[in-house]
Amino acid sequence: MGKKFDPKNAFRLHDERRKKLLPPEETLISLGLREGMNFIDVGCGSGYFTLPASKIVGKNGKVYAIDVQQEMLEILKQNGVPENVVILLAKSDYDFPIEDETGDFTLCAFVLHENKDPIRFLEEVKRITKTGGKIVILDWKKQVEEWGPPYEERLSQEEVIKFCKDVKLSIHKYGELNPSHYKVICVKE
Repeated sequence: MGKKFDPKNAFRLHDERRKKLLPPEETLISLGLREGMNFIDVGCGSGYFTLPASKIVGKNGKVYAIDVQQEMLEILKQNGVPENVVILLAKSDYDFPIEDETGDFTLCAFVLHENKDPIRFLEEVKRITKTGGKIVILDWKKQVEEWGPPYEERLSQEEVIKFCKDVKLSIHKYGELNPSHYKVICVKE
């Protein structure tokens, strides 16, 4: 497993290459985020998905932006936080300050590979997601690339699917998101 993203590199999270490959608003809509939902962004970082999600869910929805790094949350705050966004500092990767069964749609974008204990992490993600809610994991393909985490820190899609099954999540859909990333979409039953 990898190490945490260095906040000094937060500017890379919003570069044009990434926006072209992974347009945040289009990506969230294609994954099923809708108006009025409670959206949880686990490992929100500087808000790449948080801010577009707040527009999509609108005033009848709520966005919970969770991260373990205070520095990343400070960067998010500097970007301006809409009224429907709640920013939460997690005590650890396995202890989120949010009620059980809160999220209709919980996103774990590019954070699972950073966890030393992915099963424990997914159990906490499952806890905060409503029964019938969607858990979406986006991560780097297990391939050598000039950007992203080193090859040895990446998780294969098959490993992620196994972790999800180990915590009794129902696999709804999985596959390529773009040439560098994959998606695993689960439902909490």
